[in-house]
Amino acid sequence: MNVSYQWLSEYIDLGGIQPQELADLLTRGGIEIDGVVSRNAGVTKTVVGYVLEKEKHPDADKLNVCKIDAGTGETLQIVCGAPNVAAGQKVPVALVGAKLPGDLQIKRAKLRGVESQGMICSARELGINDKLLPKELQEGILVLPAETAVGTDIADLLGLNDSVLELDLTPNRSDCLSLLGVAYETAALTGLPLTLPDPGKALYPAADKTADAIAVAIESAEACSHYAMRVVKGVKIGPSPLWLQNKLIAAGIRPISNVVDVTNFVMLEYGQPLHAFDAAKVKGTVRVRFANEGETLVTLDGQERKLEPHMPVIADDAHAIALAGVMGGLDTEVTADTVDILLESARFAGAPVRKTSRQLGLRSEASARFEKGVDPERVLGALDRAASLIAQTAGGLVTDGVAEVRLATPAPAVIELSLERINRMLGTSLSTLEVKTIWSRLQFAAEPAGDGVWRLTVPTRRGDIARAVDLIEEVARLNGYDRIPTTRIEGPTTTGALTKSQSIRRELRKLLSEAGLSEAVTYSVTSASRAALFPELSGAAEGMRPIGLAMPMSEERSSLRATLLPNLLEAASYNKSRRNANAAVFEIASVYHSAEEKLTTLPAEHPRLAFLLTGNRLGAGWNQAAAAYDFYDAKGVVEKLLARLGLAGAVRFEQAQPADFHPGRTAALKLATASGVTTIGYVGQLHPELQRDFDLGDAYAAEIDLKPLYEAADSHIVYSTLPRFPSAERDLAVVVDGSVPGASLVEAAQQAAGEYLESVRVFDVYAGERLGAGKKSVALSLVYRHPDRTLNDEEIAEAQQSVVARLEQSFSAELRK
Repeated sequence: MNVSYQWLSEYIDLGGIQPQELADLLTRGGIEIDGVVSRNAGVTKTVVGYVLEKEKHPDADKLNVCKIDAGTGETLQIVCGAPNVAAGQKVPVALVGAKLPGDLQIKRAKLRGVESQGMICSARELGINDKLLPKELQEGILVLPAETAVGTDIADLLGLNDSVLELDLTPNRSDCLSLLGVAYETAALTGLPLTLPDPGKALYPAADKTADAIAVAIESAEACSHYAMRVVKGVKIGPSPLWLQNKLIAAGIRPISNVVDVTNFVMLEYGQPLHAFDAAKVKGTVRVRFANEGETLVTLDGQERKLEPHMPVIADDAHAIALAGVMGGLDTEVTADTVDILLESARFAGAPVRKTSRQLGLRSEASARFEKGVDPERVLGALDRAASLIAQTAGGLVTDGVAEVRLATPAPAVIELSLERINRMLGTSLSTLEVKTIWSRLQFAAEPAGDGVWRLTVPTRRGDIARAVDLIEEVARLNGYDRIPTTRIEGPTTTGALTKSQSIRRELRKLLSEAGLSEAVTYSVTSASRAALFPELSGAAEGMRPIGLAMPMSEERSSLRATLLPNLLEAASYNKSRRNANAAVFEIASVYHSAEEKLTTLPAEHPRLAFLLTGNRLGAGWNQAAAAYDFYDAKGVVEKLLARLGLAGAVRFEQAQPADFHPGRTAALKLATASGVTTIGYVGQLHPELQRDFDLGDAYAAEIDLKPLYEAADSHIVYSTLPRFPSAERDLAVVVDGSVPGASLVEAAQQAAGEYLESVRVFDVYAGERLGAGKKSVALSLVYRHPDRTLNDEEIAEAQQSVVARLEQSFSAELRK
């Protein structure tokens, strides 16, 4: 929001308060000022001149010799190359000795032998952004209104002796999206009186009544709560007066025509957006409703917009004529031929306006104000103010009365607050008089409610104040944040620490990095096709659906990720296409699941760990042959992580065939807890077709749900003493059916061997014709140790026999001979 210092001074006498001082005062009061910019970029000794004569330069086709009356008492001769200069014009003239922006100094000079006593200036040469000027004034010299007095200082005429305050407003302070709001704020901070404009001043009512000229209706209460119109007849569309153009340019808005400029002026002044329709192009009753299915509208920018049923529109009896609160329609635009206008002022609901403007990419000054909320008490005041100014600047007669529908009238907030609570929360010792003075400066009505309590009525213009703490903040602002006393922080202190889940994630990152994997950070969004991969991991097998974004930046980033592996595959594929075929990457992040087709609640967020190995193992030296990753590399990484979390014995690897994994080289991770056995993830080779889709060789991956691990993992490291007695190792080979998992044999051996078994592992698997069809030999290595003595052969043999008996009983195993 850009605020002109001179314009603000029309409502409050700033006296000796300089623009920078005002900016500092507002900033200390909570309204941050990004900067103060002077509109005068260095223009001196430049006045209004009258072109008496224009003749062609005798020695230059593109130059003209002009006779100028600049009010100095003598006729000046100035050589000018602008194609639009003509006799009878009022123009800016830089006299000899003048300075212009860019350190340009004007001197007497001869151009092709003809003396030139100054310079006729364009807007750009005066330091004015010509893009903010009407289109007819953007080329050539700046032509001034014919009624401008000769000799007038150009800086005074064009409002260049002004400064612009650039306000950086927080969303809650929408009241300062208007000059009046900033004036109220300035008056509260300075204690100076306000002089507000009379919205009905200079109205010129005609004999006709508004109700006879137009009817309005609100058909969708969710879109609008108050809609009003005035009719102005017999207007003459043309340029705005210079004072009006200057104010708009200072605010960064380009003047267009007198009617449109008035609506923009009042929007800046009151914070209430307005819109003008050509009355001859509106058929029947003006209605506020939501768009019909398949309805279209050509907006003022010339683009046809396809509307959706959640978009609020203004319509007549035939079709939609404007996007409510966002932009008008081209069919009812005010043009040079317009004679009668319908002037609209309304209180549109912020949510549908915001959704419409974002979906269509139509962010406007009007939509920004409706999104944050406008003052309900200014709807009619702004309408009257605009009608009055249109009558002054464009002629015409304002019809009597207002056509309006008001469904709701928000009441001012009434809040009770005590002096004791104010001082207790701020740590101050303010008196009753000091706080009452603050209420007076804010223009909040305060009545005593007994026991030192005030009952305050907050004006509707301050929609950000709804609770007692908001009022306490106002006291702190106006009294001065720097006057709040400093107090020592007291109370119990606690040592900062990581939560269990944070500690586990940090340890997992450390272990994976030590294992040679690189951490990847990928997008939380992916394509719909990628989100559908790995259904057992994405929850699709349990009825979960891909979660699409409302406004995706591209098709490739249109859905929230349901698994981590597709993004790691994209990263590996990207690297391979750039001659980096070996990849060992991991990611610890969240995935998102929901069973709803259309979200009504937030999706479930699951923390996951995933890693991907493809190509050759990293770290091989010059004298070592490259070796490709295999299943056991991936399984070993998982085992290392589980061992670090104290879950090596709680998680089993079971053969599985989840979608998008290799059907014969994949294992499910089964976590056994007191509540049962659950699948927490998968590890294995990816399906060959998926590998080809990503242009990868053999790739091995795992994805694990971390939440069960958080709950089951040991929260501390368990240490054990070094063994004092030797261990005894025994090997055992049994022939079993080829379908029996080695893990099942290990588990049975652990259960049968007794308390002195230290470890058991599979160290060999063999299958051949000598064993018979469908048979395999599995060799186990068992280690026994007693903590207090050396085991004897009889004890070891007894334990071995127990293992053999269990394997024979459970799996029909036979000792291999």
